[in-house]
Amino acid sequence: MNNITARDNRHFIPQPLGKMALGVMIGLGLALPVQAQLEEVIVTATKREQNIQDVPISITALSGEYTDRVLAGGKDIRGLSGKAPSLIIESDFGRVFPRFYIRGIGNTDFDQNASQPVSLIYDDIVVENPMLKGFPIFDVDRIEVLRGPQGTLFGRNTPAGIVKIDSVKPSDDLNGYVKAGFGNLGVTDFQAAIGGAISDNWSARASFLHQTRDDWAENKASDIDPSLAFLDDKDFLEGHTEYAYRLQLAYEGESFSALFNVHGRDLDGTATLFRANIIKPGTNSFADFYDRDVVNFDGKNEQTLESFGALAKLTWDVGDYTITSITGYEEVETFSRADVEGGIGAVFLPISGPGFIPFPAQTADGIPEHDQFSQELRINNNPDGGSIFWQAGVFYFDEHLEVDSFDYADRSDNWVGFAHQDQDTTAYAIFGQVDWDITERLILTVGARWSNDEKDYVAFRTTDLFGVPELGPLAPIKVNVEDDELSGNVSLNYVLTDDMSVYGRYAHGFRAPSIQGRVLFGNAVTVADSETIDSFEVGVKSELFDGRVRLNATVYVLEMSDQQVTAGSGEANANQLLNVDTTKGKGIEMDLDWAVTDNFLVTLGLSYNDTEIDDSELSVLPCGAGCTVLDPPGSFPGSVSIDGNTLPRAPEWISNLVLRYSIPTAAGEWYFQTDWAYRDEISFFLYDSKEFHGDALLEGGINAGYLTENWEVSVYGRNITDEDELVAAIDFNNLEGIVNDPLTYGVELTYRF
Repeated sequence: MNNITARDNRHFIPQPLGKMALGVMIGLGLALPVQAQLEEVIVTATKREQNIQDVPISITALSGEYTDRVLAGGKDIRGLSGKAPSLIIESDFGRVFPRFYIRGIGNTDFDQNASQPVSLIYDDIVVENPMLKGFPIFDVDRIEVLRGPQGTLFGRNTPAGIVKIDSVKPSDDLNGYVKAGFGNLGVTDFQAAIGGAISDNWSARASFLHQTRDDWAENKASDIDPSLAFLDDKDFLEGHTEYAYRLQLAYEGESFSALFNVHGRDLDGTATLFRANIIKPGTNSFADFYDRDVVNFDGKNEQTLESFGALAKLTWDVGDYTITSITGYEEVETFSRADVEGGIGAVFLPISGPGFIPFPAQTADGIPEHDQFSQELRINNNPDGGSIFWQAGVFYFDEHLEVDSFDYADRSDNWVGFAHQDQDTTAYAIFGQVDWDITERLILTVGARWSNDEKDYVAFRTTDLFGVPELGPLAPIKVNVEDDELSGNVSLNYVLTDDMSVYGRYAHGFRAPSIQGRVLFGNAVTVADSETIDSFEVGVKSELFDGRVRLNATVYVLEMSDQQVTAGSGEANANQLLNVDTTKGKGIEMDLDWAVTDNFLVTLGLSYNDTEIDDSELSVLPCGAGCTVLDPPGSFPGSVSIDGNTLPRAPEWISNLVLRYSIPTAAGEWYFQTDWAYRDEISFFLYDSKEFHGDALLEGGINAGYLTENWEVSVYGRNITDEDELVAAIDFNNLEGIVNDPLTYGVELTYRF
């Protein structure tokens, strides 16, 4: 029986129909014959190709075609938030600093040396610095979301899970695409890729992206201060121009293969728009004056980023064994400046607003120098039908990072405050995993990883800020932290029938110590000890109704020790790292793919994540913005207790729904697709307040068009109901918020060959 040529029901993007055009529909990305079945989903979650149904891990796989649809209109990686169960992606930094959360576990820290408990693996390279994690998604083969600790095969800072991205690789067949997209807000999206053989053993692929968006938010500072009329119609915001490329060269011999990859990015845009006092006191509703298209800034807003990377993956087949070497190098240079208090002037100046502005805050952070080197060397056996598959390896990671922080008194480029941070990170690991087919139906997996991480850090301040003696020049503060840990996993997978299996998994994960020094406005450097996690999950993986339905579900419980959290600016106007004694979590996850009919397909994802801070001694300073705090008094003056609170930015319910219907024609097909992503309400900070939380958010998208074997013309819309919601906040100065993007729509023309 024929199968859908997609790997799962999230592959909604049609492929060339060829001679199968008559009598078929193209579902979730590819051709669905009349007697439709869902084809197997191939993933590399265990560093080898496997059917997703055979891997005892909670996984969602997203095809490159599907992600291309939901990121239409130049959306960045944040557009994948909610598109898989338990996955949230957000940012206070715009397009350059995505923060990932899986099962409610993430890190709200916005420092440029921050580590995250969700690791991003891009083309087999662990991407550590958060400024590298926003690399554009284009010409991508698949994205895998691996939930739960992945402390064995990947290991580096993965207690919550992994987002794994794999680009389209070179092949012998000549193929590629050219796409041109145009939309409202001045959006343009040009992409192209071409690949094929260049000799008997060599092949290559080149991929390019160029995206722009106009500045759609207008600065109306003169409405508050007429002397600032020169800013009107000049400082339009939220636009960007971005270039990215990826060049790959592959060699395939009898016993040796190699893949070389060079990639880069150049972004010129604007930082996140911080909007002063847009939250109505005593509620989380918008203030009466709020207008999403208008801001009131007397400071500059700008953001630039340049990155470069390269990797070499070498593979040797040596008899019954395979040896793999993966070498990676990444570097990034950034600068981001924003009007952080989000308004005009200050209460002690002749004019200020909108609302209460205690003091002005116009700051910038930049990375003038960064480089990351990683090396993995592993060996695995080739059992040829045997009952045991094993792999073992070593891993090395080295990163040098410099961060400059600036404070400005006006719109000029002359700063009045300057601080500098250096951080060097070195990590080693030894890992191994064994899969043993105890019987034809029972498979045991056991893995372990020993990790050692060390950070050397120094921070200093050179200026006499505001003439305050306590904020004068600061002598270098030096910190060294080091820790090692044994992590790993054990799982049993039992095949009940050819179409159904159940599994149980225990995993232990680890994140190395972190350092944070907000020394531009303070004198303290804080350190968070290593965090660990123990997770238990039970899952079922099934294919039902003659392969028309794929239903996978997981139930889990977890407990974290010494979870690293960030106490945001608040009343202290300074971030600091803390360790939570115990964090508890439990939840469910479900993925459903259903070919309802031969031309109607459905994908549904659902998760429930319940998180709780269990630490009766842990207290933090709340907002410095006059918010209505809901927590009881804490252990020191002015503080509040956060014992029993949920983790910040951790919604309980996350769901996504995709519907696709198509009408075949003699030459191609008409299709319509709609996708919806929902997340429950969230608290923005460790403490709870009436103002600083976000309501439930439901955003929808559409894609509709006509395609033939080579051509496709389509229209798209994102946030089609034009939801206008508070998605983040700043709590140190005023009732300041960040909002989601407005409705975007446009048209795309694609040629595939």
